[in-house]
Amino acid sequence: MLRMSTLFLRTLRDDPSDAAVASHKLLVRAGYIRPIAAGIFSWLPLGVNVLRKVERVIREEMDKAGFQEVHFPALLPKDPYEKTNRWEDYGPALFRLQDRKGSDYLLGPTHEEMFTLMVKGEYSSYKDLPLSIYQIQTKYRDEARPRSGIIRGREFVMKDSYSFDLDDAGLEVSYGKHRDAYISTFDRLGLKYNIVSAMSGAMGGSKSEEFLAPCSTGEDTYVLCKKCGYAVNVEAMSTKVSAGETTEHPPIEVLDTPNTPTIESLVEVMNKKYSANIDASKTLKNVLLIADGNPISVLVPGDREVDLKRLEANLIGVKELRLFDDEDFAKRKDFVKGYVGPQDAKRLGVKLYADPRITIGSSWITGANVRDKHARNVVHGRDFQVDGFVEAAEVREGDACPKCDTPVIIDRAIEIGHIFQLGRKYAEALELTVLDSEGKSRVVTMGSYGIGVTRAVAAIAEQTYDEIGLVWPAEIAPAKVHIVATGKDDLPFTTAEKVALELEGKGIEVMLDDRREASPGVKFKDAELIGNPIILIFGKSLADGKVELRIRKSGEKSEVALAEVVSKVAALLN
Repeated sequence: MLRMSTLFLRTLRDDPSDAAVASHKLLVRAGYIRPIAAGIFSWLPLGVNVLRKVERVIREEMDKAGFQEVHFPALLPKDPYEKTNRWEDYGPALFRLQDRKGSDYLLGPTHEEMFTLMVKGEYSSYKDLPLSIYQIQTKYRDEARPRSGIIRGREFVMKDSYSFDLDDAGLEVSYGKHRDAYISTFDRLGLKYNIVSAMSGAMGGSKSEEFLAPCSTGEDTYVLCKKCGYAVNVEAMSTKVSAGETTEHPPIEVLDTPNTPTIESLVEVMNKKYSANIDASKTLKNVLLIADGNPISVLVPGDREVDLKRLEANLIGVKELRLFDDEDFAKRKDFVKGYVGPQDAKRLGVKLYADPRITIGSSWITGANVRDKHARNVVHGRDFQVDGFVEAAEVREGDACPKCDTPVIIDRAIEIGHIFQLGRKYAEALELTVLDSEGKSRVVTMGSYGIGVTRAVAAIAEQTYDEIGLVWPAEIAPAKVHIVATGKDDLPFTTAEKVALELEGKGIEVMLDDRREASPGVKFKDAELIGNPIILIFGKSLADGKVELRIRKSGEKSEVALAEVVSKVAALLN
């Protein structure tokens, strides 16, 4: 029993000044977590209670699916990560450190290498496969902008599991089992979620899906077609474009366009001075960036912005990407800021990429690579060629679904799970092989599956809170019933204690507010803020043999006979 008189808990009446999302505000105010540093939190007893219950649900579903739990250290040696190139590929997000002898280590952001080496050390035959193993472990990533409380921190708890199969057919089966286990897990946690196609990113591999919990303050954006069910992370959205143009176009014409460094000013001059009757979609925007130290240009229609997150996910092989800044322009006088065009890209030594909307044969108005001048009738395929197409432009609500042409909707969400078909990337790098039925050496095929445990806590809070506090599902609430004893007489307290023990005898977890010094108002506010699903109030109505029962989620209130309160609560929870 959680007794409020001795529970290590302080609730706060005001929101923390640095909190931007509801889960951060309420988890701090209700005494579940406390900030230590940017992106780093300690967990108080109530928070640990909820976190462990989320872990319990995950473990039960993983075990039920036949997966086995292991555990690795968070402090890991450099060598395996060098062999997979992730010591460098992870970039500044990796916490690197040295021991007193100068040997390099890292704090694990994920554990693919460790799982691979563990299996390599124990198994050598196809008869040992398939195998799926998992752990629940603290991870570390040096986030540039840790934010939103425990949604994006620098230290977080994650469940990661890995499947090992002889071939791709086996991987498909293992992937499906994990997918089903995730559905069962998130259903039990009471989360609303969508399963969307995603990019594999630094993880590598082929097929990849995310489990996204819709939330207006979520940092992930996804696209959904309500007609055909197409659902993808915005980075994985494919562009529906028409076939390239085949009509003849007039030759390039260079025009005087003074003081037009922006698309808006260019459109205005073109329409007023040249009667062009165009909008921004007829202009070509050339966005200059530095990719791994080299200049590149990304072409998008002038009415759209480059989505850097989307570009990073789709520009395969590039490790570091940033926009051109004033210092870059100062170094490269041949790049005329605001007047860059693709027709001189090769001469300028710029690698050229285009959004799929820049189809071959399409004609554009774009920079002439001369200050105060633009060129029209600049044709893709005739006047410039690109080094590759890349999904780079921002995705908008109303864009055509690539499957059925229906306008899509865009929503925000918290990523709570991600599953990958890794293939043989890590097994090849770390030489994980087994002998097949013919005695031939075969590289093992792997899958990777993650659940953000601390993120799941935040996502549940975000999806269930109301204007007065947290509202936990019964599966993970600190207690199923929050009992409040009020008044100065002993009767409410002794009766509340008796009922609490009866409920515990039926296996129902109880939080008992037995504080004598706290006022009824403070107790009620704390009960609402903490968010247990059922609240029982032992007060004035006890003189008539009644107890007030409140349903936290609906706000419904009723009076129940004292003799029936235990059976009533048990029935509600069932």
